[in-house]
Amino acid sequence: MTDLPRLTEGVPGCGGAFKLVPEDFEVEELPAYLPSGEGEHLFLWVEKRGRDTREVVRTLAQVLGLPEAEIGVAGMKDRHAVTRQLISVPARTEPKLAGFELEGVRVVWARKHGNKLRTGHLKGNRFRLRLRGVKDLGAARESFSRLVARGVPNYFGEQRFGRERDNADKGKLLLLGQRLPKRPDRFERKMYLSAFQSRLFNRALAARLLAGTFDQALLGDVLRKEDTGGLFVCEAPEVDGPRVAAFEVSPAGPMFGPKMTPAAHGVAEAEAALLAEEGMTLSDFVRGGGETEGTRRPYRVRIGNPEFTPEGEDLLLAFELPRGAYATEVLAELFKEG
Repeated sequence: MTDLPRLTEGVPGCGGAFKLVPEDFEVEELPAYLPSGEGEHLFLWVEKRGRDTREVVRTLAQVLGLPEAEIGVAGMKDRHAVTRQLISVPARTEPKLAGFELEGVRVVWARKHGNKLRTGHLKGNRFRLRLRGVKDLGAARESFSRLVARGVPNYFGEQRFGRERDNADKGKLLLLGQRLPKRPDRFERKMYLSAFQSRLFNRALAARLLAGTFDQALLGDVLRKEDTGGLFVCEAPEVDGPRVAAFEVSPAGPMFGPKMTPAAHGVAEAEAALLAEEGMTLSDFVRGGGETEGTRRPYRVRIGNPEFTPEGEDLLLAFELPRGAYATEVLAELFKEG
């Protein structure tokens, strides 16, 4: 997915290097709520370095004598970073927590709460990134300013598609009722199906960027309210256009599935053509069951609390993104190719 069009296409890449050490990439979850101090579940605030979330969950399950399904996370975090996030376990396992050890991981605090943590139970993430040896600070500043003003194209990052970049292909085969060489477990199946939906979304967003309409209201667009997440179909672009410009609403692209809110007019035709190019129909997504019910994802996300701080030859960036958005897409806009 490295050839995706960019909002800042006309600005040169800033040059430099990123992720030379995990400390170059810090991510802190912004919880949707904090634990109450009472309940049948125990929320753990976990800091990890050089470990992905699934490794931590797997080790916790082994130490606490639990199936992995009983452990809750709001979102998955990168291995090559320093990250802080909430993980929930049943409160009855608290006495066994003392036996949890995993290099690069520490439990900062533990507090009880009434419900299990589930996917999406977060507002977003706060990122702190160090870009080393930046060659063109002016280009970096211009690209970052444009992203702050117009929003970040909400592409799914390359990590969504797996190390071999074949997750989406596997997901497509599953939806067409074909068998994979190795039967996927529940986690892998979900990952493959989501990757295929994500690839189609990225293609839809790329087309809007090329057309210059990723932050415009088109007749028939599904628009998403920024404050509530509510969806409605645009029937009057002259009315909804100023609301998009003010970041009150944003056009939302397809995560295909039978329960996806349908677009109308020319937008619906473009989405149908995208499926046809893949040799797919909307009914194929029924095979994915609950994993591919379908939804809408905004084509852009707003950068919160941005900080742009030169430090010698380095550049420190700090900002917030809503859940599901990728900081690597901000970097792609600054670095361009390479």
